[in-house]
Amino acid sequence: MGEHTTYTGTISVSARGVGYFTIPEFEEDIEIQTPFLRTALHNDEVEVALLAEKQGERRQGEVIKIIKRAKEQFVGTLESNNGNDFFFLKPDDRRMYRDLFIHSSKAMRAKSGDKVLAKITGWKDPMKSPEGQVLRVLGRKGIHEVEMQAIVLEKGFDTKFPPEVESEAQKVKDEQLSKKEAEIAKRRDFRQTLTFTIDPIDAKDFDDAISFKDLGNRKYEIGIHIADVSHFVTEGTELDKEARKRGTSVYLVDRTIPMLPEILSNDLCSLNANEDKFTFSAVFTMDDGGKVSDKWFGKTVIHSDKRFTYEEAQDILDKKTGLHFNELDTLNKIAKVLQKKKFENGAIEFETDEIKFELDPDGKPIRVFRKVRKDIHKLVEEFMLLANQEVATYMNKETGAKELKTPFIYRIHDVPDKDKIANLKIFLKSLGYDLKSSHGEITATEINRLLKEVTGKPEESLVKTATIRAMSKAIYSTKNIGHFGLGFEFYTHFTSPIRRYPDMLVHRLLFRLLSKGKVGQDELVNLERLAENTTDKEISAAEAERSSIKYKQVEYMLDKVGQEFNATISGVSEWGIYVEEDSIKAEGMVRMRDMTDDFYSLDEKNYCIVGKDTKKKYTLGDRVNVKLKSADLDKKTLDFILI
Repeated sequence: MGEHTTYTGTISVSARGVGYFTIPEFEEDIEIQTPFLRTALHNDEVEVALLAEKQGERRQGEVIKIIKRAKEQFVGTLESNNGNDFFFLKPDDRRMYRDLFIHSSKAMRAKSGDKVLAKITGWKDPMKSPEGQVLRVLGRKGIHEVEMQAIVLEKGFDTKFPPEVESEAQKVKDEQLSKKEAEIAKRRDFRQTLTFTIDPIDAKDFDDAISFKDLGNRKYEIGIHIADVSHFVTEGTELDKEARKRGTSVYLVDRTIPMLPEILSNDLCSLNANEDKFTFSAVFTMDDGGKVSDKWFGKTVIHSDKRFTYEEAQDILDKKTGLHFNELDTLNKIAKVLQKKKFENGAIEFETDEIKFELDPDGKPIRVFRKVRKDIHKLVEEFMLLANQEVATYMNKETGAKELKTPFIYRIHDVPDKDKIANLKIFLKSLGYDLKSSHGEITATEINRLLKEVTGKPEESLVKTATIRAMSKAIYSTKNIGHFGLGFEFYTHFTSPIRRYPDMLVHRLLFRLLSKGKVGQDELVNLERLAENTTDKEISAAEAERSSIKYKQVEYMLDKVGQEFNATISGVSEWGIYVEEDSIKAEGMVRMRDMTDDFYSLDEKNYCIVGKDTKKKYTLGDRVNVKLKSADLDKKTLDFILI
């Protein structure tokens, strides 16, 4: 390793402005102090060189060049320094370690205390503030609408569509109406077959419908009909470019930021009841044991007879009577068989709580509740999984190609990383659970055994969270390695093209093969890049969703300062203990400095903090009573004290 070797890669930067960079030859990341970051920001692609080694100290480095910025736009609050000639932008992004200096002439008449979207226009000296300009004024800090917009823009999405995209959507709609009859003639007609959608009560777009036909002799034709978005959104159009850029719809606590304009997502593509709709379908002949004896993929036209909400359909199943009970009941029985098979084949049974908010007209949270997953949710899920799995298998196996596999986008999920499993084992041991692994590898059966064991225990959510964190993340890729969490050899995303760009790509690739077209090897590089981009977008969308939930949790607690709560210790650190409050699952912190009955120190190995004199211990998973000391909406944090 010569002294002048440089390395390129992605840098991670902490809120304190210290960079960390991974170099394969080194056991731990090298550290890059603020002056040596040379203005590099979190997730930038950089070139790094090592600084001279110092005995017994962590290896240091410096950034030589910024190859590509991860982001140049930041949402934050403007603060003025006495006069109004210039502002400083305090970024919402915790990892942005410098405020932006914005001259009033570049502030779009915004005032101190406004939330704005700004971009960096110049940054020479790493020890000074970058210069910036305001791109959009969102409004006063703390207003619900402003904060939701801020979260979306901060994560790189936009709440508005460019005018050319909106007008193209309108044009597509007008053109399609005139060609409708001719198009129907080209499709397999399911309009006479019983078909329905089952979705949340507040759903605006309907991606999927299920059709059901009893063939007699305990055999059924079950169709999974997916909105034929790729029929309307063709490659190279403005609509397609915008959808590709967004990659996904974003779901916040109170709204959806759609991937496609509403003319398409809620109207033209959406499988609304009592209308003829174009779909791309996977149709299976199955018996009541869930065995598929025949399958067909192709373009169809459907006419949904009923739009069920989850609650309505579940109610019919529970009462064993009501509209289409027999069909729903049969589908439910088959779904249960599919689910059982899935777990036998090594799928992981993760049931995690989803938090929902009831908001008043101003967006203030007045009630928080947990969404319970019932049979009906699982019914829909099992048939979607079936369609996704069968499409991926077909693309892989039945394309007639012997050697060259057809380029395709899979949804893959790697086996857990050995180091993470080793850490999880230690962590679980501290809670009294034993996780068996061999040579650092773990089976889904063993994970399921653990999850069963903790069900109903106080530390249940803690163990689940830790286990999920030890898992790899599911991603999109052209290289199929299977899906560990589902136990599937082949899996893709085919069922939600209104809200996910990869599904639209999968539709295009499948249709090309079905209509005897070829998918050339030269497309592989482009597909791999799209897989990476949509994976990144999916992560950003999930972060935006979490951020909006966290904001509402803190807002809900604002008027509850001084009240007492039950909580579980969810983390320990040198500055205090993290606790998760029971009722709304909000995480907060009890700071060491507020623990005045003794002098506490962290025992890292045993995941606890220990009192010096009293030897009192607070361990991960312990149940505690806490009192809310303060709630900070800006930072989205809660501070508790122990009772």
